[in-house]
Amino acid sequence: MKQGTIGVTTENIFPVIKKFLYSDHEIFLRELVSNAVDATQKLRALASFGEFKGELGTLDVRVTVDKEAGTLTVSDRGIGMDAEDVDKYINQIAFSGAEDFLNKYKDTAANIIGHFGLGFYSAFMVADKVVIESLSYKEGAEPVRWECDGSPVYNMGKGSRTERGTDIILYIDSDSKEEFLDQKKIDLLLRKYCRFLPVPVIAGKEQEWKDGKFVDTDKDLVVNDTEPRWMKKPADLTDKDYLDFYQELYPGQEEPLFWIHLNVDYPFHLTGILFFPKIKNNFDINRNRIQLYCNQVFVTDSVEGVVPEFMQLLQGVIDSPDIPLNVSRSYLQADTAVKKISSYITKKVSSRLDELFRADRAEFEKKWDDIRIFIVYGMLTDEKFCDAAMKFLLFKDTEGRYFSAEEYRKLVETEQTGADGKVVYLYATDPTAQYNYIKAANDKGYNVLLLDGQLDNHFVGLLEQKIENTSFVRVDSDVVDNLIRKNNRKVADLSPVDRAILTRLFEDNTRKVEKCNFLVQFEALSAGSDPVVLTQNEYMRRMKEMAALQPGMNFYGELPDSYNLVVNTANPIVEAVRKNASEALDATVKPMLETIDKANADADEARKAEQNDENKAKAEAAEKVVADTRAKMNEAIDAYAKTEPKVGQIVDLALLANGLLKGEALSSFIARSLAILG
Repeated sequence: MKQGTIGVTTENIFPVIKKFLYSDHEIFLRELVSNAVDATQKLRALASFGEFKGELGTLDVRVTVDKEAGTLTVSDRGIGMDAEDVDKYINQIAFSGAEDFLNKYKDTAANIIGHFGLGFYSAFMVADKVVIESLSYKEGAEPVRWECDGSPVYNMGKGSRTERGTDIILYIDSDSKEEFLDQKKIDLLLRKYCRFLPVPVIAGKEQEWKDGKFVDTDKDLVVNDTEPRWMKKPADLTDKDYLDFYQELYPGQEEPLFWIHLNVDYPFHLTGILFFPKIKNNFDINRNRIQLYCNQVFVTDSVEGVVPEFMQLLQGVIDSPDIPLNVSRSYLQADTAVKKISSYITKKVSSRLDELFRADRAEFEKKWDDIRIFIVYGMLTDEKFCDAAMKFLLFKDTEGRYFSAEEYRKLVETEQTGADGKVVYLYATDPTAQYNYIKAANDKGYNVLLLDGQLDNHFVGLLEQKIENTSFVRVDSDVVDNLIRKNNRKVADLSPVDRAILTRLFEDNTRKVEKCNFLVQFEALSAGSDPVVLTQNEYMRRMKEMAALQPGMNFYGELPDSYNLVVNTANPIVEAVRKNASEALDATVKPMLETIDKANADADEARKAEQNDENKAKAEAAEKVVADTRAKMNEAIDAYAKTEPKVGQIVDLALLANGLLKGEALSSFIARSLAILG
């Protein structure tokens, strides 16, 4: 029996493992099973080279739980080890120094395991003693036994194993027995980390239902698929193979729309299958959908850095030996190979989408509504993908028709080009709420797009940059005659007295709406147009909607909603209101307006004159006359407003059409309408 000290430059290796790796202690099983698989694969390779001429026999890895003995054993029939191998690979762990080691690898378990041969030593995260029983494949080799109790001291001597391969026997410590001597827990971990390893991994026996309970059968339970679909050639797989694999990865989920099989050998190695799921609830970001593997060993489902952010909406598997088994986020962000892989995946996905678009346009259109959020998100966050996506981007109009960007430009540029030469893309966000606006635009010969996605407020800004000489205008942002400016606005022919009276009348009937500001405007639209139309300024509305998604823009989000209340002076109802109000108020309002105009002129003159107490007093006196006279004028108009129900009725109709008439105001409107009908 040989006793020695493990060759490290610090005696703190085991406390370090316990301390820094405890949060990820379950990965010990991944490491030990991976080592066993590597040993098996090496034996296969030696046999193929003719360096091993013996019988391979059954090659598998077995994980055995013995609750009574308190042990967990990982066994293989791979190349095995002799005393020299154990001394080289187990006893000698070279470090540049304890301090460097701690500084560099203390942050995460993923950083430390796998470096400097520590994969095996991860066993000490859960065991207070580890035994190795091994027999090398080499002719004439003797079995070797190695054991260590978690200190740098080990014992090594002749072993008892009679078959080629290795047993790693973990005597599970008291803190970990409940977790790692539980067969169900071990099965779950093997399923998580080892379900696609290339060598059969056996854990216990298959079970069957018998006499009211599950009992073991004589058949070994193989927990992994040794030939996962992504390792096969696309030509060898059917659609059913892909769909079955998807259900294996994501049981019970709705079938994916389509998939992309990745397979590249240069300048890096990468295989995988990415699925496009149906994304519900408009913007259903559920990360950790893509699983990252290294040579069929599960690494992580947090793939930030490996795939672009927007592709985390996808599901599936990526496998690359060029991404180390043990990686940190900072490593992924900095590694050149990983960046190349990310760029390749972006290019491959955009190429696949373009291929689907060109191969079967009708089928692509059927899938568009389900993949649109992915496309939009990608275009907003990845410039290269954005440029590629312009080829297969589809616009959908309010009639449910689809157009490529080029097709849509040709469709609307004749009718929807403004006086400034820009092509105006009209769009709606809610075809039900904005029905009247859409109809008015359609009646004028305009087409209206449907942009009802959560990201579309940002997306229209991007499209204005990408599509030259274009502006996007929401269909309810102005009256239809002004959506596309082809000539000057029609000026409402109102006298100053009429304008003052009507402004006050209509303002009186908008104060009922909370958290909204209304600016009364007058325009001479067609006689057949509505008497009152509500519109929202395109710029301010975009700012408020973006503020809802970006906390840094809270200033806009806290502002009240601003509407333009456009009064159509050409409408017969408005004309009747104007005429009646003028007859009732002209004699009262006209002299008051003259007084206000004169007082304003006096105030301006006093302010422009020499700045002294006398002129200051004159200006203040004139301003008081303005305020007092305006208050009296408003009081007279307000009194008249109570006798004129038509104004309130047509304003309420406009508010109702925009979903702004609620509560008491809506109840009053209904009562007033019934009274008019009666």
